[in-house]
Amino acid sequence: MADRLFTLVLWLVAGIVTLAFAWLLGDMLIKGLPTISWEFLSQAPRRAGREGGIWPILVSTLLILSVAICVALPLGLCSAVWLAEFTRRGGALGRQIGLVLDILAGVPSIVIGLFGYAFFSGFLGLGFSILSGGLTLACMMLPILVRTAESGLTAVPDEWRHAAAALGMRRVSVLWHVLLPAAAPAITAGVLLAIGRATAETAALIFTSGYVDRMPESLSDSGRALAVHIYDLSMNVTGGDQAAYGSALVLITLIIAINMLANLLSLHWAKRKVTLA
Repeated sequence: MADRLFTLVLWLVAGIVTLAFAWLLGDMLIKGLPTISWEFLSQAPRRAGREGGIWPILVSTLLILSVAICVALPLGLCSAVWLAEFTRRGGALGRQIGLVLDILAGVPSIVIGLFGYAFFSGFLGLGFSILSGGLTLACMMLPILVRTAESGLTAVPDEWRHAAAALGMRRVSVLWHVLLPAAAPAITAGVLLAIGRATAETAALIFTSGYVDRMPESLSDSGRALAVHIYDLSMNVTGGDQAAYGSALVLITLIIAINMLANLLSLHWAKRKVTLA
């Protein structure tokens, strides 16, 4: 009886979450789909975004994400490898660094934005720019990426490490041919989850990348991200609700695509056989 009740509760909770997401997606489709067109996706905004499209906004968003990924991915992966493979498991240093990462992952984005404004925009002199926004997003992505990649690496059985060492494999070869392929599903999921969070970020980018809605010519130019554009249309532009719904639908579509890609890549890596070479 208890098992049936527990199963019923699980199904009920899952149904509520599914219905809530379906309602949100349906609302966006009903209100935003009439706005979506090739012109909306390929033209620059006019009249403060009431007319025209979001092409410069999409370009700015992709550039900011590209900067963030190029910075966060190597730093996060190397940090995860160091924590998982070169520090003593359960040691004081590893626990302290893990605690700091968990705290950073929970820091409100507006606090990260203020840090980016003070350090990247002010101290480093980058100003309101795509580069400043991308570096700020990289700071937000790093804790998620490091923790998920570390979890994936520590989940690899120690027997595999011992077997590779018995075969005389160098530590770099073990890492490259055994550990990273085995941890690839977790690493891939972590990367794309971090990208998904960064894609929908608003507060941090208001303070760093700026509000300018024209096409950026370089990474030092200011650029408006898609989430910031939605916020501006809904809060500051009279008559901008329709364009805001259309932009929100594009953003939701991007996030869904990123999560689907995460699942597909995780399944792909999970099916690959780990070979000792």
